[in-house]
Amino acid sequence: MPAELLKALGDETRLRLALACRGRELCVCQLLALVRLAPSTVSQHLKLLAHAGVLASRKEGRWMHYRVAEPPEPEAAIVRAALDAFARTPKGREDARSLREILRLDLEALCLILREGGCCSSAPGTPAAAKWPRAGRARSTRA
Repeated sequence: MPAELLKALGDETRLRLALACRGRELCVCQLLALVRLAPSTVSQHLKLLAHAGVLASRKEGRWMHYRVAEPPEPEAAIVRAALDAFARTPKGREDARSLREILRLDLEALCLILREGGCCSSAPGTPAAAKWPRAGRARSTRA
């Protein structure tokens, strides 16, 4: 576990994603807006962070939400130290400012802004929704 944890925290993008999720839960849309990378790249970073126990996730509708997990000690101390150190860097401070702006946006609006980049691919009106007619719709309940 320590090697996976250190690998997960050894990349600036992953530190940015984890720091953004500290103290709050964020949608992938919000994380995409922050780091401005391809959805597939962000997905791989999030997967690695989750596998290392740094982030926890939950799905709500078409949105996937991430937050910093609560690993046991001494891993928790390592995560806190890495995020505290990164928060003091110029990029960490810049991300904090950017995140404040991103958090002011409604998730639906943000999804529409990012739609062309592949965010929330099941949103109505996206190529995925056209290809798979059930995508982006609430499931009907049959009696």
